[in-house]
Amino acid sequence: MAISAITFISSLYIWFPFLGTRAAPMQHFGNVLAGVLIGPLWGIAVPLIVGSLRIVLGVGTLFAYPGGLPGVILVGLFYRLTRRFKNPRARFLCSFAEPIGTVLIGGTVSLLLLAPFLPGLFPLSSSIIILLARNEYLVALLIFWSGWAASSIPGSVAGYLVLLALHRVMPQLFEID
Repeated sequence: MAISAITFISSLYIWFPFLGTRAAPMQHFGNVLAGVLIGPLWGIAVPLIVGSLRIVLGVGTLFAYPGGLPGVILVGLFYRLTRRFKNPRARFLCSFAEPIGTVLIGGTVSLLLLAPFLPGLFPLSSSIIILLARNEYLVALLIFWSGWAASSIPGSVAGYLVLLALHRVMPQLFEID
């Protein structure tokens, strides 16, 4: 799968440290392309493949699964709503559903279900677990979401811009049956 290969290779080189984690915007870039070009169902394969490869190489975490899956699903579903728009700028606004899926849905699921079982995964893990123990869920969520947003938003913007460029050079790729 070409989208998985492009996403995986670029995520090895394009990343930045954020709050003790590796923010990988190219993962979210790949989710946007997959959601639009192959749809929400088949698009799920991209974060699964790329997340698994990143985990095996030691540059990813288990958070790749609950984060990537809702992002690509929402992009694909939103594209079904926007694909009939004539203006490509409006058509590809579905790209910005990726942070909703990744940050709000994936981040919340990860914090509540996965983070308590992985206390030493990243430097802020112990702080987040303390906040959860004190029932300060909103503060813990905001800290957790900020790390995911730092990666998801730039990746979604990059995906949006690439989709606009692809539409310009290959409009037949986006023709509606």
